[in-house]
Amino acid sequence: MKHLGTGIGWRPEIAEAVEGMPGIDWVEAVAENVCPGHLPESLVRLRERGVTVVPHGVSLGLGGADRPDEGKLADLAAAAEALGSPLVTEHIAFVRAGGALTASPLLEAGHLLPVPRTRDALDVLCENIRIAQDALPVPLAVENIAALISWPGEEMTEGQFLYDLADRTGVRLLIDVANLHTNHVNRGEDPAKALDELPVEAIAYVHVAGGFERDGVWHDSHAHAVPPAVLAILADLSSRVRPPGVLLERDENFPAPAELERELTAIRETVEKGALSVVPTVSAEAASETAASETSDASKASDASGTTDPDSGDAPKASPSTDPSRQRLALAQAALLSALVAGTPVPEGFDGTRLSVQARALAGKRADVVAKVAPELPEILAAAYRTSFVAYAHGHPMTGGYRRDALDFAEHLLLGGRLEDPDVRRRVSDWWLERSGPAPLSQHPAARLARATRRVLLRR
Repeated sequence: MKHLGTGIGWRPEIAEAVEGMPGIDWVEAVAENVCPGHLPESLVRLRERGVTVVPHGVSLGLGGADRPDEGKLADLAAAAEALGSPLVTEHIAFVRAGGALTASPLLEAGHLLPVPRTRDALDVLCENIRIAQDALPVPLAVENIAALISWPGEEMTEGQFLYDLADRTGVRLLIDVANLHTNHVNRGEDPAKALDELPVEAIAYVHVAGGFERDGVWHDSHAHAVPPAVLAILADLSSRVRPPGVLLERDENFPAPAELERELTAIRETVEKGALSVVPTVSAEAASETAASETSDASKASDASGTTDPDSGDAPKASPSTDPSRQRLALAQAALLSALVAGTPVPEGFDGTRLSVQARALAGKRADVVAKVAPELPEILAAAYRTSFVAYAHGHPMTGGYRRDALDFAEHLLLGGRLEDPDVRRRVSDWWLERSGPAPLSQHPAARLARATRRVLLRR
């Protein structure tokens, strides 16, 4: 596995600061924000300096019941090729549910949700990862996520689930130590036990991030300083194996560059101190190659007993139980997501109080992202924006992405007569009309008539 070193999550808001930071070996960019034909100039300059750039996907939903979307896989592959990346990464999560497998409306979570640690979910996840591996030009690594909720009837711990996943597919692991801390606070899971059980030799790199605790719930905000508890888990991991790379994630509420540099220094020192206690048996590179060989052998042995070899051209890619597994997983995920975003009853076995916390978190996340993709709306609505959006979100699931969500929210306000101030109503109406039709606005008589009709309806 390529040695990456110390890195930071590249975000447009801190692009200039990142370019000027000393000791940055690599950066990670959100894949969905990278247009291969029009790379940000900051990333181009970093690449020209020899800084490695890794695309990090957030919307593929490898843990969902459906097979990975071919278009999203093609976009991820194009980003990796445009950036000359040595690998790409995604999450062990589901982000949408419903649709054809459940004969119900497709729902979007707008956030990463945990998959149940069951044999069904593992079968589906393994097949989805094999599909992704076949479509990508570079190796794939997948990340453990933070969670507020636990699935009832889970059959494995997180460490066991990740071990079996890597063993069956050969996929690399992106271990987020902040997420291990989150799951410790929220789900009572011991980070040390997880590290005991997972194959540390399969680690591609490590995420480190901050968060905050409120009412006994840890929120993985990526907007706060890295706490000592997260650094302690990083030290524990580094005492077991020296990670090929470690990266600081920060998504908002960015501090001064000097503060980010101090956090990076603390991360480097933590890794170095942990590495001093690693028994020097073989080199990290040799251990990685040995692990890859053992994983491949184990995968082939597993194939002989009913699972498949992902490199075999004529063997089936999934066990006979995969399709029924997808059906069962689809129904379970749709029921959970519907409860979170559409207000349907809490599925049996879930903690209703904790689901309410998760539902509020999802609504808040939607409000934050819509504010970024449509900044005019919070500007027009001012202090009423967030309250209005969260109230809207609880009864209106997202079905078509954040830009569609912004348009639907504005239409909801206008058609529902919820804007009493005439000036605010006019500005929201103008914003909606400018963005809801074709761009640029067609001058065809039929299009002009449609716009005029919409305008009259909105005024009414």
